[in-house]
Amino acid sequence: MSNDVSRRDFLRKAGVGALGLGVLTLTGCAGAAGSAPTPEDTTPATPEAIESPAWPWKWEELDPQVALENGYKAFYSHGGCCAGAVSAIVETLAGQYGYPYNQINAKMFADGAGGYGVQSLCGSLGGACAVFGLFMEGSDANGLRNELYEWYKGHAFPQYQPEMASPVMTVSESVECRDSVGKYMAATGYAMSDPGRLARCAAVTGEVAAKAADLLNIKFGYYTEPKVAQSTLDGADEPELGPNEYIGEGQGYGGKIRVKVTMDGTKIAKIDVLSHSESAGISDPAFESVPKAIIEKQSAEVDVATGATMASNGIMEAVKDALSKVGK
Repeated sequence: MSNDVSRRDFLRKAGVGALGLGVLTLTGCAGAAGSAPTPEDTTPATPEAIESPAWPWKWEELDPQVALENGYKAFYSHGGCCAGAVSAIVETLAGQYGYPYNQINAKMFADGAGGYGVQSLCGSLGGACAVFGLFMEGSDANGLRNELYEWYKGHAFPQYQPEMASPVMTVSESVECRDSVGKYMAATGYAMSDPGRLARCAAVTGEVAAKAADLLNIKFGYYTEPKVAQSTLDGADEPELGPNEYIGEGQGYGGKIRVKVTMDGTKIAKIDVLSHSESAGISDPAFESVPKAIIEKQSAEVDVATGATMASNGIMEAVKDALSKVGK
């Protein structure tokens, strides 16, 4: 170490406290190689205070895409969504700027996973709100919190799936874990431990962190227009339509059902279900039988599937909506 760099400056930049120096000493790094530690070697280093960073901290611009990718990974490495969201922002800033961001270990927020253990507030939102509080007064943080909540309630998760494709996207219409995860599990049939459910919540972690970074960048004047939009089921994965293809929507038990109807002249040739939030298993008979019956009868008025009345009616309503656009 250069004589021009003080011990305090080194500690501040490295984020290493007196405990870290004590560990280095006890492992023999301060003594001669292979020699037994002397009393001087094993004496804990005299603590030198690292200046506490002034609050609120200074916000540095963070690329939302980087937060997205790091949040997805940190969900797995840090013990869930809450710690993952904090890591995606604070520890990413630590990697780019060092002190003071390197003074927080995001794993301390791991107990926020699973809606803080009781399926209440989504842990990724809790982590993002904790981050807001690092950089601004409470009144300003409350404003960003409310913006993030509104975005979350209408956002179709998951958008970011780098490892496996999700069979559906769902909108929670709530900030609570029980609703957000529950709707997705009902629509997919996944259990909590299934890789698909985990990948979905990893995506939620990254997407929430990206939106939080986006809001902070705007708040502190790095740009004015949001880069992270709210993606709804209305616009999610909108397919390119041919001249004989039409999109329709209907209301099922769990939310909107979207279909694509393909026409062959005046005949209904094909019906594709694009998205839905119905319960897997219970609604399966409706998705298996109703589209086939509509094509066979060439009418959107067919018998409902036993035990899946609302899903059946939602499919018929969606087909009717698509047919209403034919010739327009």
